[in-house]
Amino acid sequence: MLLCVDVGNSHTVSGVFKGNQLVRRWRLKSDKNRTIDELAIRYYSLFQMANLYFDDISGFIVAGVVPTLETSWLGFAKQYLAIDIHNRSMVVTHETKTGIKVLIDNPKEVGADRIVNAVAANDRFHNDLIVIDFGTAITFDCVTRNKEYRGGVILPGIAISLDALAMRTAKLPRVDISQAPTRVTGTNTVDAIRSGVLHGYGGMIDRMVERLSSELFPDNDSVDIIATGGMGRLIAPYSESIDITDPLLTLTGLKLIYERNKEMDLPRGDVM
Repeated sequence: MLLCVDVGNSHTVSGVFKGNQLVRRWRLKSDKNRTIDELAIRYYSLFQMANLYFDDISGFIVAGVVPTLETSWLGFAKQYLAIDIHNRSMVVTHETKTGIKVLIDNPKEVGADRIVNAVAANDRFHNDLIVIDFGTAITFDCVTRNKEYRGGVILPGIAISLDALAMRTAKLPRVDISQAPTRVTGTNTVDAIRSGVLHGYGGMIDRMVERLSSELFPDNDSVDIIATGGMGRLIAPYSESIDITDPLLTLTGLKLIYERNKEMDLPRGDVM
C-alpha cells in the first residue's frame, strides 16, 4: 500500500492507496511543531480505526509547504514504516520527475502541491487547463496540453478573509459560509457577509479565469477549469467557469508521481 501526504499551511491531507483504490483519507490540522513520535501516535490510532497497520505500507510520498513538518514526516516514514527515505520519490520538489515542464522564472519557488495538482489534472484532461486550489491561499495554476506549467496567481484564501473581518472590525462576527444566503442582497449582517464571500469569490474566480485564459490560451475556447481544496465545493456553485471539483486531486497527483518515479530510471536534477 502507498501512503500519500499533502502538508499544507492549515491542514494535512493524507490517504492510503491499495492499487488504484483510495482505501482511506484523513484531513487533520497542520502543526509545525509536531514531532516524529507524535505523528506515529496519531496515525497509529487512525490506522487502527481503519483496520490498517504500519506494516501494510510499502511506499510513501510527501509534498509540503511546511519544511519542519516535511522533515518530521520523513523521520516517521523511516522510523515507523521502515521505508528508505533516500528513495527519490519520497519528497516532491522542483527536481522530482513529474512529466511536467516547469516554465517559470525560478522553479524552486513553486509550491510542491501546485505541481502535484498540475500532474493530476493533466493526466485526467490532456487539455489546456487551470487548477484552482482553495487552501489557506487560493492558487490558480496554468498547464498547457503540452505538459508545460506556466505559472499562475496567488491570493488570500477565504478563511483568511473571514478571520480578518472578525478581527479587524468591531461589530462583524465570524460567519459559517456553508449555509447559502437566500439572495444576493443581505438584509442582515450574517447574510451580507455570506453573500459577499460566496458571490464575491465566485465572481473573482470567473474574472481571473477569463484573464488567464485569454493571456495563455487565446486559441482555446474549451480550457478545463478544475477546483480542489477544502472550500472548492462551497464556491463552485457561485462560479460559472468551474467545470469540476475534485477534492482528491492532490492525493491522486502524489500517487501518479510516485508511480512515475518507480518506473523511470532517470538521474536526479531534471524537471521533466
